[in-house]
Amino acid sequence: MPTRRLILASASPARLSVLRAAGFDPEVVVSDVPEDGVDHLPVSDAAVALAVCKAQAVVDRLGAVDALVVGCDSMLSIDDARRGKPASVDQARAWLRVWRGRSGTLVTGQCVVDTTTGRQATGVVETEVRYGDPSDAELEAYLATGEALQVAGAFTLDGYSAPFVDGVTGDPGGVLGLSLPLLRQLLRKLDIAITDLWAAP
Repeated sequence: MPTRRLILASASPARLSVLRAAGFDPEVVVSDVPEDGVDHLPVSDAAVALAVCKAQAVVDRLGAVDALVVGCDSMLSIDDARRGKPASVDQARAWLRVWRGRSGTLVTGQCVVDTTTGRQATGVVETEVRYGDPSDAELEAYLATGEALQVAGAFTLDGYSAPFVDGVTGDPGGVLGLSLPLLRQLLRKLDIAITDLWAAP
């Protein structure tokens, strides 16, 4: 049994799936933190800042509990611009058409807060994404699924858009919104072994 409660401060089914597939059984407490107010920061700093805000919002809501809270935020950097979740289908369509056959960087910031000690650790992972060349008809079929509005950059590796990504360089977990190697590093900074958080097999 895990020695500590693990709480994911995110509504992302992909992040939850990544943790469960790796042997964890986290609780989910959605932060409801707006993903704005960081446009003045470099993209990596912005992703970390939002991850911290999300984790801290959940810590504040939980009160005096013994837990480890994980906050995350992802955004795409391409053409010297950052892209979070598209605001509309039209915006997603415009993004995806321009990105066909090109590459971008998916940036994921993570924060772990130990509620017992108040200590926190933060980090960021960057993964290069190489887009395929879907036809207009394929893009329209993808947009009709609604998935594009739920994910950073309007795509993901574990859903309908997966066939339209030719490959990635770096940590695929970062594209899914949660890097397990980075999580391990952050826990080590807090003197916690990631293996102590595994659920019973």
